[in-house]
Amino acid sequence: MADSTLTTPHLDKQIALVTGASSGIGTGVAKSLAEAGATVIVNYVHDAEGADVVVKEIEAAGGQALALQADVSKEADVLKMFGQILDRFGTLHILINNSGVQQDAPFTEMTLEQWQKVIDVNLTGQFLCAREAAKEFIRRGVQPEVSKAAGKIICMSSVHEVIPWAGHANYAASKGGVMLLMKTMAQELAQHKIRVNTIGPGAIKTPINKEAWDTPEAAEQLLKLIPYGRIGEPHDVGEVAVWLASDASDYVHGITLFVDGGMTLFPGFIGNG
Repeated sequence: MADSTLTTPHLDKQIALVTGASSGIGTGVAKSLAEAGATVIVNYVHDAEGADVVVKEIEAAGGQALALQADVSKEADVLKMFGQILDRFGTLHILINNSGVQQDAPFTEMTLEQWQKVIDVNLTGQFLCAREAAKEFIRRGVQPEVSKAAGKIICMSSVHEVIPWAGHANYAASKGGVMLLMKTMAQELAQHKIRVNTIGPGAIKTPINKEAWDTPEAAEQLLKLIPYGRIGEPHDVGEVAVWLASDASDYVHGITLFVDGGMTLFPGFIGNG
């Protein structure tokens, strides 16, 4: 008979890196991981003040955190950051590949610079961080007293890995790339007991999309795309990240878990279209 004991998500004794954690979804995820017992590295690129605020809020709530600067699109920065993490903590157990940017433009007006910047951060940055995390997970192996898996990689994607988005070709392409990067890593790294999954947020209240929800009129239009009837909050994503990083989801591997209030359900067809 299968063991029916429920596993409560907790991340005690685990070291977690959250990239792009100085605001938005990254902040929500960092706080949720800390609440579950993880020591959290709050990565940032330019917003040192924002990262320090996140660290102080985690510490005020009884958690442990450290801010580290790195541009995830630059290999030298990523290597330096991982070196600092291993020097300070000895290892890493969880990577949340969250850093992301938007540089929107109509397709025929999008510059190569706009295209490349989004691909560099949103896709290449995930590759660089996941590669270094996987190396450490393989080197260390499983620590049964800490986690059933040798390591957990969670890629932050978007509903736009499956929903086309006019005016955002670079962003949608990057997220589609994240989806297949995740699945390929999951296929290859499973033999090392490394779990790899993706979270696909829908409309979440963050600075990156403030124009879409900041006024009653904008929010009303956005809600037409969300069958569940509310706009998401960063902690909605954070709680899912905790579950995916914990032993409660130990047999979950190679999936995208959409956190979108039903945005991927083609809500335009409600009422027969």
